[in-house]
Amino acid sequence: MEFHSLEVRRTALSLLRGGARNADVARHLNVPLGTVSYWKHIDRSKRGEPVAIRPSLLCPLCDGRPLKHPAYAYLLGLYLGDGHISHYAKHRVPSLMITLDDKWPGIQDEAEAALHAVFPHNATCRVRTAGARNIKVYFKHLPCLFPQHGPGRKHERRIILEDWQQEIVDAHPWDFLRGLIHSDGCRITNWTVRNGKRYEYPRYFFTNKSDDIRKLCTDTLTKVGVQWTVLARGSDPFNVSVARKDSVALMDAHIGPKH
Repeated sequence: MEFHSLEVRRTALSLLRGGARNADVARHLNVPLGTVSYWKHIDRSKRGEPVAIRPSLLCPLCDGRPLKHPAYAYLLGLYLGDGHISHYAKHRVPSLMITLDDKWPGIQDEAEAALHAVFPHNATCRVRTAGARNIKVYFKHLPCLFPQHGPGRKHERRIILEDWQQEIVDAHPWDFLRGLIHSDGCRITNWTVRNGKRYEYPRYFFTNKSDDIRKLCTDTLTKVGVQWTVLARGSDPFNVSVARKDSVALMDAHIGPKH
């Protein structure tokens, strides 16, 4: 890190108070533009002047920025299924990345639209990986919005919603369930043979190794009137199944097949 003398800083502040542009001061004194901007910000704060904060820096929890609850509920479901937060040393802020299969471009579009709604002032991007896209956004306060973030895999640690998150899920349960199904779920056509005749019927599955995440799914299904069961493939009860005709119809009305 490069340190600048008190004289350089005083000169910069004198020029800035006189109306000089940040870029001109930085160029004149051979000081990084970010450093000059920071000096100006601190100086204005100390003098009690109003300090403009870029909307992209504001956090709904820390700064009271409005949060679009339906989009957040959907995004929370996606995050619990196929999302994770990482912070690489070379990046200034952490990123939220949701990995979605290329088979379902419509879901990729919905995920990016949800990111735009929840982070309206932050750019998003799609990074190609084998057979999928990583839908990403960078934001300093991601751990505030997704406090379930932590070291290790989700199914190896407790996943409990904060009260404010549960309130959003309770108010927008179908958005949350759509996020879960779009990430770790599916709608398939099952079949069986009765009296020598083949019968086909639709069925929803949600598969996740985390007991806590599965419980969030089943608790929410129960609240919206969907009947479910847990099926074990092998010895692991990782699969939540919705097969009753009326419950499948309810799921179809609010979620439907992947697209």
